[in-house]
Amino acid sequence: MNTVAERSETGTFATEVHVYEPHKVGLPPLGTYLRQLWRRRGFAFELARSDLRGKHYNTAFGQLWLILNPLFLGLVYFGLVEIIGRGGGSIEFLAHLLLALFAFRMVSGSVGQGARSVVGGGKLILNTAFPRTLLPLSSVLTCFFLFLPTAAVYAVVHVVAGLPVTPQILWGIPIIAMMVVFAAGAAMLVAAVQVYFRDLTNFLRYMLRIWLYASPILYYASQVPEKYQPFLYANPLYPPLTALSESVNFGHTPSAGLLVASLGWAVGAVIVGGVFFISREREFAVRL
Repeated sequence: MNTVAERSETGTFATEVHVYEPHKVGLPPLGTYLRQLWRRRGFAFELARSDLRGKHYNTAFGQLWLILNPLFLGLVYFGLVEIIGRGGGSIEFLAHLLLALFAFRMVSGSVGQGARSVVGGGKLILNTAFPRTLLPLSSVLTCFFLFLPTAAVYAVVHVVAGLPVTPQILWGIPIIAMMVVFAAGAAMLVAAVQVYFRDLTNFLRYMLRIWLYASPILYYASQVPEKYQPFLYANPLYPPLTALSESVNFGHTPSAGLLVASLGWAVGAVIVGGVFFISREREFAVRL
């Protein structure tokens, strides 16, 4: 954008004429961009809160359903996998299933909502100037806020199941943090791709379901045959979910390999997703 100053013949006032020119896809100055992103972080929080209010999660019944919905889903999977498949129930496995399922729903929800964030925010993008990454990041915040009550539900199941409460359970905090970072990168990536391929959300429904079955949620990672173990690291959620189960469910310190792989997937996703999104966001208004 070029700015040209024009002064009237009397010289009493000046008028600014803004000339908007087309620009190529590319990265803006990242330092300036990140500073603007940090200064407007409250915007993302307000978007997340308004999304929660729009889904009636600020009401008593909405908050109750927020807890019951994932809990019922976990019980259904528990019935299918543990009782029907093995002929007996184990409350320890129920605790594992619920913890992994709640964490997976946080990531999958971030990806699903993030994919719709830019396309769904068309009027906001056309009429307001702000870093567009705030849109998918607000989706991640929404899903993180939805995850917090389910963590309290899991805590009750953990105590009822008689699982150990050891200092190793604190490993769950950085592991969840790495999953949030990974979700942010994945959300930014699919949000940008959705602008160009509008059928992506339909495809994501099936991919997220396959991702659920491929992740160590309905089974323990140790139950996977040893010859397939190396391939599990191709699943971005295998390392953090396995490390989460080891630390929280079993009270063990997660292996260094799982933690390094979790961190690698998180950092890689946020770099790839962030760079791709930021490099494309200046042409979003033209394509919406």
